Amino acid sequence: MLVKESAAVTLEAVQAGIGIRWLLQEVDGTPNFAMRLIEIEPGAIFEMHQHPYEHEIYVLEGEGVVMGGDGEQRMAPGVALLVLPDELHGYRNPGKETLKFICITPNP
Repeated sequence: MLVKESAAVTLEAVQAGIGIRWLLQEVDGTPNFAMRLIEIEPGAIFEMHQHPYEHEIYVLEGEGVVMGGDGEQRMAPGVALLVLPDELHGYRNPGKETLKFICITPNP
C-alpha cells in the first residue's frame, strides 16, 4: 500500500494561476488510472480543450465554473463531474479562493 500526503507532492505549473499535483500515477504503481489534484487560483481560466478519454472530477475546495458544449455549470465542494471522451471543456475560477479538485484519468 502506498500512502502520500498531497501537500508533499510538488505543484507543477500548467499555466499562470493553474497547477497540478500528480498524487498517484503509473510510476507509483497504478496500473490503470492517474489521480491528480488540480488547483486554479482566483481569476484563472483553464481554456477549452478536449481529450480522447473520459475523466472524473470531484470538487474539494473553492467555487468555480466548468464550461462545455451545454454552457456553464457550477463547481463547488461535493460536486462530481463526468467529462466524456472528446467532450470540449474548460474551467474558470471567478471566486476569491483557490478552486481545488481531484481529477481521475486513464494512464497514458
